[in-house]
Amino acid sequence: MSTNSSYFGSSSVRAAGASFAPSRTGSARFTRPAQLDDALVAQLSGGVDPQQLTDMSHTTAAALLDRVHHTQDPQVVQRVLTLVEREGVDLVAELWSDADAQSLPGVLWRLYMLRTWMRRNGASISRIWRVAEMVTTSASAIVGVDQAPDATDIERTADSILSGAFTGDFAVALERAGIFCGVISSVLAKESQRHTAFADTQHHMHDAQGQAKQSAQSPRSPQSPQGIAKTAHSLQQTARDFQIAAKLWRKGELE
Repeated sequence: MSTNSSYFGSSSVRAAGASFAPSRTGSARFTRPAQLDDALVAQLSGGVDPQQLTDMSHTTAAALLDRVHHTQDPQVVQRVLTLVEREGVDLVAELWSDADAQSLPGVLWRLYMLRTWMRRNGASISRIWRVAEMVTTSASAIVGVDQAPDATDIERTADSILSGAFTGDFAVALERAGIFCGVISSVLAKESQRHTAFADTQHHMHDAQGQAKQSAQSPRSPQSPQGIAKTAHSLQQTARDFQIAAKLWRKGELE
């Protein structure tokens, strides 16, 4: 697997932290999600006690999940699926992003951000998946990704995982998300190690010739070994969060 621009260039998989969180400034619009209770939203503008905010995060997550689980209206499902794109990420982030990763609001936040991340990086992720899954394995079958996916397939999978959380078995959706993150993380971790080993070899060669050069890549760059490793670690941690949350849901302990 190469580290050229076909994997990590302008359409690269970005290191985005444990929740794949997009920027909360810029294009994300600060508007009110229509699915959230007006009374709860109104309290946010005036500042809320941390415990109240925690209570609201759990209340809104449970209410949203329950509402969609009990409706057959495809328009409702679509509105919930595209909540972040239609309404902006800021208010949802204020409610859910600080919730424990192994809580209902915390895991819903991660599902939404996973979908956003997958759709923004579909081309790069599809190439990484083809490296990871050269032959169809149980991971491909469980996640529901074709053996040789393209960007559209990754976007379709992103929608399927999130919509499945609301309309199907919630634990299964979490397991699909966890396996997906784990597969991508594994490839990126190996790539980071390979890239680091190559960089070390080059460094020693330059030193031996007295021509040491400064690396062209910043240690903080997403294309650098450190950037790739950061993304891999973030994905692996989130994969564990999804798997643990799935087990808690099955035991009736995810709140």
